[in-house]
Amino acid sequence: MIEHKKLSDAEVRSLIHGNKITYAGNIPAKIYGTLTCSGGKRMKKENRTFFVDRNEAILAGFRPCGKCLHQEYRIWKERTLTAVK
Repeated sequence: MIEHKKLSDAEVRSLIHGNKITYAGNIPAKIYGTLTCSGGKRMKKENRTFFVDRNEAILAGFRPCGKCLHQEYRIWKERTLTAVK
């Protein structure tokens, strides 16, 4: 997990182009999504974190974005609802 506020714009671009980060997460909401998600692009820099892959995001306690990761979100929601019952 790499916090956006600790990186310059040039460092972020370099990490993206080098495939060192492939997903972004909203720290307060504990949601992760693709780097191209319109919801994620509106996020404040101090609330954004980056992940190498989905597993890293999930292990950090983040859930998939319902907007850009539809299928993963549905699976997560189904599992969550089943666990509550």
